[in-house]
Amino acid sequence: MEFVNREREIEDINMLSPLVWAYIGDSIYELFIRTNLVNKSNAKPNKLHIQSIKYVKAKSQADTLKKISVNLTEKEQEIVRRGRNTENHHIAKNADSADYSHSTAFEALIGYLYLSKQDKRLEEILKMCI
Repeated sequence: MEFVNREREIEDINMLSPLVWAYIGDSIYELFIRTNLVNKSNAKPNKLHIQSIKYVKAKSQADTLKKISVNLTEKEQEIVRRGRNTENHHIAKNADSADYSHSTAFEALIGYLYLSKQDKRLEEILKMCI
């Protein structure tokens, strides 16, 4: 996304909370899913929304992380571990705590790659998710 200013230094990005990575990662992943659905369908917005939920809910993200984990680098696995282990005081409404922590880890990975401008790697990982 060229129109977005991402000027933080990698040292600064590494010091951010994994919840901050997950915050931005959630948006990036949802935009990716929504864009994919729009490109592959002529469905109306309500149907697109229902389809997107299948991908962005915590259980699906946790399952996706498990699916792609064998393809992650050591550094990416560290990011995932930090995201999974971070203390989150949010109570998930529709997911168990294990799925929620793995979902947060997945979003943290996506957010970290995005913020650190690793766009090619981010694209590779996102393509593994669908």
